[in-house]
Amino acid sequence: MFPLTVENKHVAQLLLTTGTCPRCIFRFCGVDFHAPYKLPCKELLNELQKFLETEKDELVSEVPNPPPKKIRLQELEDGIDGMDNLSQNGEGKTSIIEDGSIASKNSNLNVCNVCLGILQDFCEKEFIKKVCQKVEASGFEFTNLVLSISFPPQLSVREHAAWLLVKQEMGAFWILKLKILYQYEKDHVTTGVSCVLWKENHREKKQSLSLGRNDIVQLKEAYKWITHPLFSEELGVPIDGKSLFEVSVVFAHPETVEDCHFLRVICPDCFKPAKNKKSVFTRMAVMKALNKIKEEDFCKQFPCPPNSPKAVCSVVEIECAHGAVFVAGRYNKYSRNLPQTPWIIDGERKLDSSVEELISDHLLTVFKAESFNFSSSGREDVDVRTLGNGRPFAIELVNPHRVHFTSQEIKELQQKINNSSNKIQVRDLQLVTREAIGHMKEGEEEKTKTYSALIWTNKAIQRKDIEFLEDIKDLKIDQKTPLRVLHRRPLAVRTRIIHSMETHYVDEHHFRLYLKTQAGTYIKEFVHGDFGRTKPNICSLMDVTADILELDVESVDVDWPPALDD
Repeated sequence: MFPLTVENKHVAQLLLTTGTCPRCIFRFCGVDFHAPYKLPCKELLNELQKFLETEKDELVSEVPNPPPKKIRLQELEDGIDGMDNLSQNGEGKTSIIEDGSIASKNSNLNVCNVCLGILQDFCEKEFIKKVCQKVEASGFEFTNLVLSISFPPQLSVREHAAWLLVKQEMGAFWILKLKILYQYEKDHVTTGVSCVLWKENHREKKQSLSLGRNDIVQLKEAYKWITHPLFSEELGVPIDGKSLFEVSVVFAHPETVEDCHFLRVICPDCFKPAKNKKSVFTRMAVMKALNKIKEEDFCKQFPCPPNSPKAVCSVVEIECAHGAVFVAGRYNKYSRNLPQTPWIIDGERKLDSSVEELISDHLLTVFKAESFNFSSSGREDVDVRTLGNGRPFAIELVNPHRVHFTSQEIKELQQKINNSSNKIQVRDLQLVTREAIGHMKEGEEEKTKTYSALIWTNKAIQRKDIEFLEDIKDLKIDQKTPLRVLHRRPLAVRTRIIHSMETHYVDEHHFRLYLKTQAGTYIKEFVHGDFGRTKPNICSLMDVTADILELDVESVDVDWPPALDD
C-alpha cells in the first residue's frame, strides 16, 4: 500500500518539483515504517507520480460546490492576523499560485537536492554487493556486524533548508484551503456562527499541521531500514549494534562542501578546531549551529529549497575493523636477564627480548592482530624471577582478524609459547572480556605478595641473630621513591606493610629471608635501606650493612584469571 495520504499531497508535490527524491519525500511526510523505503527507486517514483496525478484542483476538492471565483492567496492573507509570511520567490524556490499548482525551476528529478543521492544510488543491491565483496576480502572472522555510516555534514544544512521550505509552504497551503472553505460558508450561510467555528478550526489546523524537526525521519535511519536487510542477506550474518566487528562506509560530496561555510561566519563559536578532526565542519558542529541560527537569517544565506547538484555522493572509504579481544593468563619468569617489557634507553635496546614479546609475538600471529597492549599485576625487575603460581597478565589484541578459538586451540597455543623459550612459562591462558581485566587491577595495593631474598651481611652472623625477625608482624615502613626509579616515578613517601618474615640461615654472611608484604613494596630497598630512604630496613633492624643478592617472587596473591584444569 502506498504510504502517503491526501494530507501529504501538497508536501509531496512541492518536494518532488524542487528536486527531492521519493524516499526523502517519505521522510518529510513522516513515513516511519520500513516497507515503502525498500521498494526500488524507479518503482517509487512511478508510484509517487501516479499518486500526485489529479484532474481537479486539490485545494478545492473537498468543497462540494466551490465558489466560482478564484481567490488569490495574497488577498486572502490580508484579512488574517498573525499568519506567517510566505517565502519570497527566488532561485530554486516555489510558491503557490492561483490554481493551487506548484511552480519550480527544478522540475526534473535527477540527483536529490536533500540526500545528494544517498537514498538513490547507494541503497541498491549492486552497491551493497560491492561493499560486501570488500568485507569478505578483508579476511576478518565475524558472526555478526555493525554498520557505521558517515554522511557529509552539508546534508544537515540541506535538510534544514528543505524543512523550512515545507514548514512555510505547508502553513500557506492550509491558510488558502481553509479560507476557501470560509468563503464557501460565507456565501452559503447567513449566520455568523460558522465564521466563529472557522476561526477556531483555523487555529487548530495551524498548530496541528506545523512540521517539527523531530517529525522528519532521520536520513541515517531510513538508510539503515533499506540496507540492513540487504547487507545481512548478502553476508549471511545478522546486523547487531553490539557487534565488535564494524563495517564503516564514509561518503563525501566535494561539489557541495562549501554549503556549511556560511554557518561559521554566523556562529563562529560552534566551529572550534580539534586535534583529532580534519575539518571544523563536523556533523555535531553543524547541528549545533543550525539550532542557534534564526530561520530568517538562514533563508538569507542559503536557498530554500536547496539547489540540485550535478553529481551524487562518492564513497571515499570502506573500512573493516574488529574490536579488541583480550587474552589473560599467568606467567613464570625463570631468567635473571629478562625484562618484563622491552628495555630501551635513549633509543638503544639493552636486551634482546622481554616477557611481553615472548608471549605476545605468538598471539599476534595466531589472532592476526595489528598490535597489542600488555598489562600485568605489578612487575618484577630484570634480575628478579617470578616463581610459584606466576604473575597475572592480560594482553589486548588490537583489530584481530581471527577471534574464534576452541579451548583445545587455546591450550595448544599455550603449549607453543612454552615450547618456544626456557625463560618463561605460561599457564591458565584464556580469552576474557574487557570488563574482567579490571579484576586484575582492583585493590592491587591491598593484595599481598610473597618474596624470597638471598641476603649478604658485612658482619658475621649466627642463627640467633636473625631469628627475631620472625617475631615481627605487620611492620609499617615508609619508603621514599627509590633512587633507581626516580627518573620515571614521582617523588613521594609511601607507607607499606611487611606482614611477616621467615628466615633460613645459610652461613655466617648469608641468610635467606621470606617476606609476605603489601603489594607495591620495594623489597630491595627494604633490605639495604636505599641510603636511608626506606625506614626501617633490614640494616637498621639488625645493625649491619646488608645487601640483596637474589630476589624471587614466590606468589602474587591475586585470584585472577580463574585457574583452568590441565
